[in-house]
Amino acid sequence: MPEPDLSVDADAAAAVVPASMRAWRVTRLGEPAEALSLDTVPVPAPGAGEVLVRVVAVAANFPDVLLCRGEYQVKPELPFSPGIELVGTVAALGSGVSGVAVGERVVGSKIGVLSEYVVLPASDVWAAPASLSDAEAAGLTVAYQTAWFGLHRRAALQPGEWLLVHAAAGGVGLAAVQLGVAAGARVIGVVGSDAKAAVAREAGAEVVLVRGVDDLVAGVKSATGGHGADVVFDPVGGAAFDASTKCIAFEGRIVVVGFAGGTIPTVPAGHVLVKNYSVVGLHWGMYPGVRPDLIEMARAELTRRADEGSVRPVVDHVVPFDRAPEALTALASGTTVGRVVMEVAS
Repeated sequence: MPEPDLSVDADAAAAVVPASMRAWRVTRLGEPAEALSLDTVPVPAPGAGEVLVRVVAVAANFPDVLLCRGEYQVKPELPFSPGIELVGTVAALGSGVSGVAVGERVVGSKIGVLSEYVVLPASDVWAAPASLSDAEAAGLTVAYQTAWFGLHRRAALQPGEWLLVHAAAGGVGLAAVQLGVAAGARVIGVVGSDAKAAVAREAGAEVVLVRGVDDLVAGVKSATGGHGADVVFDPVGGAAFDASTKCIAFEGRIVVVGFAGGTIPTVPAGHVLVKNYSVVGLHWGMYPGVRPDLIEMARAELTRRADEGSVRPVVDHVVPFDRAPEALTALASGTTVGRVVMEVAS
């Protein structure tokens, strides 16, 4: 009996793309619940070097909240769609695209993906690991590549080093914990509550400190026998950064990832000098354009780690597409653990 033909007919797949779609758009700046409007707009067509993706799920990220508020470093012209990472199915190809096929399940990143269809450069999508569900895969691109570049490219994390991760129960924090453990580091996580502490421990953190309850500086020094943290992964800023400078090890590296705490700290240059540590910045979004070779390396490593089970995005909860503002509001509240995912299509 002949095997069934499972190949995808590209023309047939493209033919079912509708003329219009629903898209969440920021029509005025403010908190997500006030800023977002669910509109019907034309489905875009892919140009040369681009792919059209039918969006299956979008992971909420803190930059989405900042985009709604007009506080992100990139400020699109109103109206625009937020959403920066997705999992979906390739629906159509622009001219000159190779290496990706219609019908392929992919993950990718670009501002504006909180819609039923989206056009992305073909270079910005890659095959979704089969080992991950759609909700998990939706949160793989931004958080895990941010953590990978922060730990391996910017901090050169080594096996046996002490890694301090702030906001260790958040999306990017949990990614840093998992990747730190996979690299052989000894991880100390900082979280906001006892409930979040359990999640950080489950991800592999050897020591967990609760912000506002534990003395972070004393806790790090006690855990490390006075050595301090060799690497600090800081997406919070403010008081978290200040505490890190007081418990950083000799020749330690503080990786500045973001300022979710709302305060951008000032780097104490004199302190950096006398304690002999480094403060390095990480803007992951620059790498696709400047060092695409490193992006390919990170994707391959993350796929390998996902397939072996050492990397698995933690999903707090999933909301349907028409309740997307709720997901962003929950994320902004700081009460979620791991990723909040918006399900666009089944």
